[in-house]
Amino acid sequence: MMMTVSELSKSAQVTSDAIRHYVRIGLLNPRRDPHNDYKLFNGSDIKKVKFIRQAKGLGFSLNDIQEIFRHESQGQSPCPAVRDIICQRIDDNRIRLAELNALQHRMEEALEKWKAMPDGEPDGDEICHLIETVIEPL
Repeated sequence: MMMTVSELSKSAQVTSDAIRHYVRIGLLNPRRDPHNDYKLFNGSDIKKVKFIRQAKGLGFSLNDIQEIFRHESQGQSPCPAVRDIICQRIDDNRIRLAELNALQHRMEEALEKWKAMPDGEPDGDEICHLIETVIEPL
């Protein structure tokens, strides 16, 4: 059974724009209807789009998913690459979480300090004295 962009988007529960984007970047390769040049998709495309949704839900980027598809299309198991990618994503997330926790701490400290400070008036020397009183993180 062949489907149009909108039919595939409904079946796979993604937007039509997402389907069009996946086509543009090569994740999907639809056939063309010779009569009206519409993009036509089949059942394997539903499976691919659902896979893309699952992989994105685990933190894989579209570039990662292209690599996974490349391994699969060459008859190679993508599983070693999947493990490597997710290990890197976990490491990246730990770094981002540490940075976000440090930012949260700086924000809370700044707010606590600002509670005791009056509002400033523009005087040509400062833009906002609240922000300018905060010591830059090392």
